[in-house]
Amino acid sequence: MTITEKVAYIKGLAENAGFDNDEKKDKVVTALIDALEDIANLVADMCDQIDAVDEDLAALEEDFYEDEDYDEFDDDDDDDDFCYEVECPTCHDIIYLDDEMIDEGGIKCPNCGEELEFDFSCDECCGCDGKDE
Repeated sequence: MTITEKVAYIKGLAENAGFDNDEKKDKVVTALIDALEDIANLVADMCDQIDAVDEDLAALEEDFYEDEDYDEFDDDDDDDDFCYEVECPTCHDIIYLDDEMIDEGGIKCPNCGEELEFDFSCDECCGCDGKDE
């Protein structure tokens, strides 16, 4: 039973209960049931809109990814090997580095050929003296 059907059932029970609209308590119950009915209708409308957006999004995803071999949950990609992103100070090209490249101490920028050196000594970055503790 949907929320709209439940509210309609409660409204039917209230109508058959013989509420007197001159009684304050009966007016309160009737007003609450009317408010519930409005809320249930709003929820039903929002659910319809969400379903329409979901269908549109599914169609867009199908169109966008139809020619690509795409699996967002594929953890076997080699792209995960890259750990660092640096910008060449000369050409401002973004270069992706893995641990092995960092360990080598430097590389040439593949775009402009600038020699890039990597120095990760702990002289002032974290306040330690650079010794293993």
